[in-house]
Amino acid sequence: MPGYLVVGYDGSSCAKSALERTIELANDLDDEVVVVFGYEPYRMGGEIQDHRAALEELGNRVGNAAVDRARSQGAKAQLRLVDTEAPQALVDVADEFDARMVIVGTYGDSPLQGAILGSTPHKLVHMCKRPLLVVHGDG
Repeated sequence: MPGYLVVGYDGSSCAKSALERTIELANDLDDEVVVVFGYEPYRMGGEIQDHRAALEELGNRVGNAAVDRARSQGAKAQLRLVDTEAPQALVDVADEFDARMVIVGTYGDSPLQGAILGSTPHKLVHMCKRPLLVVHGDG
């Protein structure tokens, strides 16, 4: 039965690696790819609307490129921009679509670096109740 695969995407090299793996899985499983760009504008200062607009423009640009890439390889795909921190955005969208899996890229930071710096994969290990695939990028 077709389902959904949720992939975090920000245009980075590790996100591109995650997208490629997601496309492969989607084609093998006949699933749809849901590309998620989670963003949280700085909540301080008077330029919050400008910052939000810049993040939305970036999300649309890189996210639509990811959707185009998936479609060019035969996968069904759509983009979701979510105005919240990336890990929570991925969990929320995965729940909304009852996703089979969440896929994210990583540069391979150590667990200590992930814990201190708050990497998305590290946070997802603790937050996500669905299967999680972490794909190493070429950094």
